[in-house]
Amino acid sequence: MDPTAAAAATGNGGELVAFWILGPLALIGAVGMVLARVAVHSALWLVLTMMCLGAMYILNGAEFLGFAQMIVYTGAIMMLFLFVLMLTGRDAGDSVIEPLRGQRVASVVLGIGFVALLVTGLLRAMQVAPESTGLTQALAGRGPIGSIAAVLFTDYLFPFELTSALLITAAVGAMVLAHVRRPAKERRTQPQRVLARMRSGRMTPLPGPGVFATSSSNATPALLPDGSIAKESVSALVERSESERVARRFASGRSLTVIEAGDAPHVEAESVHLQQLTAAAPDDPDALDVRDDRPDPDAPGGKDDPGGQDDPTARGVRR
Repeated sequence: MDPTAAAAATGNGGELVAFWILGPLALIGAVGMVLARVAVHSALWLVLTMMCLGAMYILNGAEFLGFAQMIVYTGAIMMLFLFVLMLTGRDAGDSVIEPLRGQRVASVVLGIGFVALLVTGLLRAMQVAPESTGLTQALAGRGPIGSIAAVLFTDYLFPFELTSALLITAAVGAMVLAHVRRPAKERRTQPQRVLARMRSGRMTPLPGPGVFATSSSNATPALLPDGSIAKESVSALVERSESERVARRFASGRSLTVIEAGDAPHVEAESVHLQQLTAAAPDDPDALDVRDDRPDPDAPGGKDDPGGQDDPTARGVRR
């Protein structure tokens, strides 16, 4: 008798139509998983196969297995697998070189052996299997969930616990392999930290990130990565030591930046004087006598001296 006519006679025509729709989709997903070159695409094809299998379980009356297939395997395990693939960025371009020689041949041989064992086991099971009963009769006593629980915790209790132990061992092994041992560091107290700072010869705090401190003086500006001055590195109440910075720049053969020249109006006059000194003694930076051409208001005869006049010979010397 035609299976389609038999299914229509027993009232299972809708189940047959659903099977012929879900079956090819499951096969397409399985083939796509094997042939996909990108790992993410392969996982998505496997999701399609699992969803089709879950729908088939529900159509056959095993609602618990169907929803477990969709929620646990497809919704949890495969989504976690996809997240790991997306975070690690693995694709087909990462496996150009074969790390283990002969692994493709070994995989083909092992696959053929697994298929042979599976077919042999199925044939032997079909020969010695007792008379089968319908799913409705098998689940009539406890229902689908009760029947699965009874079999799981009676006949298959030892395999169930063995599987749990294997999963725990795998989780602990993954944590051990991913753990990185760090050398134990001695924890110092606050007095010990203060003593170490005093003995280091640098009592001032380290400069902030992104700046380069050329001196421990609070009057020497810090330099940014582009060579310009960090304005916040010197307080507005402290006068910058322009001459010392300019002398070091010209002694090393470097020039001032636009920002530095804009911050110091008298830098241009100092630059001419420093170029002359550098030309006279280019190999001895310590011999540079950098003088400020501005009159010192506190010197005798300065601007602030009521009894004197500006003395051009009075200079404030800085180094």
